[in-house]
Amino acid sequence: MPWIAYIAHFIAAAFLTNGIPHFVNGVSGRRFRTPFAKPSSPTTNVVWGWANFLVAFLLFANIGPLYIGTPGDTIFVAAGMLVTGILLARIFGGDAN
Repeated sequence: MPWIAYIAHFIAAAFLTNGIPHFVNGVSGRRFRTPFAKPSSPTTNVVWGWANFLVAFLLFANIGPLYIGTPGDTIFVAAGMLVTGILLARIFGGDAN
């Protein structure tokens, strides 16, 4: 697989990870920050989370096939989720203080 596919999978994992808190807060009826406002309405969060999922899907589906279980794909997807998760925890953790 070309190296650009691994980069795309890393970025797709970042979009997937970013979509989770927005979508979950939105469908739970809670306000949560988005790039549009701090905090945004639950509906805005559902749409923002869905948009992140869509970008992740398009990257996973169209830039090299994703084979979870193969070392390269698994490492890059896991790394993308871990790095993004840590960054989001630091960013959203600041909202609680």
